[in-house]
Amino acid sequence: MRVEAKTLEEAYEKAANILKCSVSELEAEVIQYPSKGILGLFAKPAIIEVEEIYDIEKVIEKIKNELNSLFEKSCFKISVVNVSKYDEETIFIHLDGEDAALLIGKEGFRYNALNHMIYNYVHQKYGFKTKLEIAEFIKNQKEKLEEYIDFFIEDKIKKRGYGRTKPLNGILVFLALEFLREKLPDKYVGIKERNGEKYIIVGDRYEYNSGNSDT
Repeated sequence: MRVEAKTLEEAYEKAANILKCSVSELEAEVIQYPSKGILGLFAKPAIIEVEEIYDIEKVIEKIKNELNSLFEKSCFKISVVNVSKYDEETIFIHLDGEDAALLIGKEGFRYNALNHMIYNYVHQKYGFKTKLEIAEFIKNQKEKLEEYIDFFIEDKIKKRGYGRTKPLNGILVFLALEFLREKLPDKYVGIKERNGEKYIIVGDRYEYNSGNSDT
């Protein structure tokens, strides 16, 4: 949102009034500094670009309507089951319908693309993160992945203190990262990529702090 005024101070105050917040809460960039010109001619106003501040509770219904409109125009028979607050920074979105499996795609590739698209749209427009669920795809993936992670910890980490998971695709690599960081709070846990494949590595924190980047 662009705001113009005679001075920068007035521009900031005007923006704060529009957004109903304090001047200190504004995230603004100066586009043009004010200039008095010559003898009153060619004067330039102050112009600032302000990032709008949204209340997460107030944008939920907007996002639900926008997603419904999107899927009504698509070839998929999908409905927006739920759009709700996940936490202070994140909006949970649950989709389901006759074509849920098609929307997920083989190995979740369509899910990954849609998740990325919705995240970028919501984050750029409203400033919030998103968590997307289609049918019970993420729930089922978590259950399967947690079994593997428990085996990985028992087979690798507890025996030798470090290890590397099998290659993981799309959302699985981030779910695995969450699981392992939760289960191994005293270990270094990070995503690595080699030859186009992503996996999670686990090791002692001091080794990675000293510059060792692989196991």
